[in-house]
Amino acid sequence: MYKHFFKRVIDFLASFIGFIILLPLFIVITVFLFFANDGKPFFFQRRPGKKGKVFSIIKFKTMNDKKDAEGKLLPDEVRLTSVGKFVRKTSLDEIPQLLNVIKGDMSLIGPRPLLTDYLHLYNEFQSRRHEVKPGITGWAQVNGRNAISWDKKFEYDVWYVDNISFVLDLRILLKTIQKVIKSEGINAQDGNSTEPFNGYN
Repeated sequence: MYKHFFKRVIDFLASFIGFIILLPLFIVITVFLFFANDGKPFFFQRRPGKKGKVFSIIKFKTMNDKKDAEGKLLPDEVRLTSVGKFVRKTSLDEIPQLLNVIKGDMSLIGPRPLLTDYLHLYNEFQSRRHEVKPGITGWAQVNGRNAISWDKKFEYDVWYVDNISFVLDLRILLKTIQKVIKSEGINAQDGNSTEPFNGYN
């Protein structure tokens, strides 16, 4: 009953109330990023949701679009603005995704939505992460986020799918708050974002 009904009710109410409470902060961050990113405070990207259905995820834009002489984007660490670095470190870049949850594309808790480029690379086990709606945070995020291997991420994602419950979601939410406060697991062990998924089993 929780998985098929109450989870959505809680998602909508919590996200709506949360967005209203965070609206002043949302506006302030939007203004700062507007000037830091040449008028582009938001980042939109197509991501697969439940059953692989693609939707547009919205986040605060933490990197600018500066390019080299050949027209190629500069490395991530160069394009990451000072404001963006703070927003990313504090996980404030996730706030706009509350709109995705309100709309129904996402859940507060669930496997993180990955790139659409990875869809054809998943094996049967890895594809099971799409049996539920993707989340702003999830079991993999509170157990390492970008600091763990792809194999471990999929293992955690599928484990969540098989064990979803209100108690587990509450546990993940509390651990997420703890992780955000401590700024743990934001980047991989080498200090950069996680490596792209290559489709290995």
